[in-house]
Amino acid sequence: MKIIDHIKKGGFSLSFEFFPPKDEGGKLELIKTLERVRALNPTFVSVTYGAGGSTRERTKEVVSHIHKELGMTVMVHLTCIAHSAKELFQIVSEYEHMGIENLLALRGDMPKDSKVDVGCKYALEMVKMIRERFENRFCIAVAAYPEGHIESGGLENDIKNFVKKVKAGADFAITQMFFDNAYFFRFMDMVNSEGVDIPILPGIMPITNFKQVEKFAKMCGASIPDRYIKALEPYQDNQPELIKRSVELTTMQCLELLKNGVKGLHFYTLNRSSATLEIVQNLSSEMPSYANFT
Repeated sequence: MKIIDHIKKGGFSLSFEFFPPKDEGGKLELIKTLERVRALNPTFVSVTYGAGGSTRERTKEVVSHIHKELGMTVMVHLTCIAHSAKELFQIVSEYEHMGIENLLALRGDMPKDSKVDVGCKYALEMVKMIRERFENRFCIAVAAYPEGHIESGGLENDIKNFVKKVKAGADFAITQMFFDNAYFFRFMDMVNSEGVDIPILPGIMPITNFKQVEKFAKMCGASIPDRYIKALEPYQDNQPELIKRSVELTTMQCLELLKNGVKGLHFYTLNRSSATLEIVQNLSSEMPSYANFT
């Protein structure tokens, strides 16, 4: 199923992101998590792609399991910066042969000391390539940055880049994680004023490991509000209490987004399901068309 077809029909999108596990223990844990998530009948799940394509084969393995064994719609992350044009065409062709219809086009980060024949320098170029070579056989998603990409030179420049990706053929977008909805609402106002009308799904990350998420936030330029720091930092060594308070904060964040008519919610799970599933349960009566997922 193409994700955009579901959204265009008025369906609310509920989705979850996972990453390929590094070892057998991680693989078993991921399979358990996926089984729990499948019970929610999500619109789709997505699988990440390591820097420079470092998890290429493991990504394919997880995608194949989700698609063939679990029967869920899956969206594949694909980074372009460390692949030649020939490699990108081959990778996309392989996914098409597998029956995958949804791709998330990302630039990605160049691995250190890597020298490759870069086929596409930016996600924009990859969106164009996929549309030219594969026409409309794929639903293409792109990333959006409510606080601006850290390398964009400012939010206004980032908005211009985003609009170009939309005009090149992106079907919908998923935002980077954010914790203050004001950034999302400002971003939406700015892109709407540029004539952008594709669905933009907010990316939500429950904080289950304060130091880890704090590190992620610094790397990607996402800010953590003072109220989050005050509520969570004192409990960073008390996991049950940290998760309890994080679930409360994230539930409140999502409720505000739902009241403002978002098209869906995309959860960054870090391959763990407990906190996310609790949040979804808290929101079940407020999610439009949630009956479609139960």
